[in-house]
Amino acid sequence: MKKLILLFTILWVNLSFAQKFEPGNVIPEYGKTIIVPHAEIEVDTNLVYKVVFDIDRNFDPAEVNKLVETAARFLNMHQKAGVDPENMHLALVFHGSATKDVLDDASYSKAYPDTEENPNTPLFTALANAGTELIVCGQSAAHHNVDPENVHKDIKYALSAMTALVQLQADGYHLIKF
Repeated sequence: MKKLILLFTILWVNLSFAQKFEPGNVIPEYGKTIIVPHAEIEVDTNLVYKVVFDIDRNFDPAEVNKLVETAARFLNMHQKAGVDPENMHLALVFHGSATKDVLDDASYSKAYPDTEENPNTPLFTALANAGTELIVCGQSAAHHNVDPENVHKDIKYALSAMTALVQLQADGYHLIKF
């Protein structure tokens, strides 16, 4: 009987904390989040968030880069928490193996023959429309033979990822590195 009561208690506790990840308002197609009612660190809704994401690797070429989707999640969850989207300034800096993720659809399908298009393209467009800067390392682009004419229309080139990261941080951006 004690085991049965313990089992029901565990199930009740797990179900009471289960929440559904839901789309956000800034980029509804990407970056689902949950509300955390028991959060003890309050979100400063008056802060101007200046954030740079270091995107240095890719994953399955048939799927959206999980690190890029993190930026959409950041925008969505903070807007849901009461931060005005006008107070969120994001930049993504691509280098390393993530460099090929910035290719346009035709070039991406050549780089990854099992794909028909770049799965990151719609997310790049949505992020750019939300004011996010998308920056690729010129050094990594050269190393990976990524031609400036073959990248997503919203990608900007930097001399290097190191340069972009230093300059953005000097401008008050805070680094998020996963």
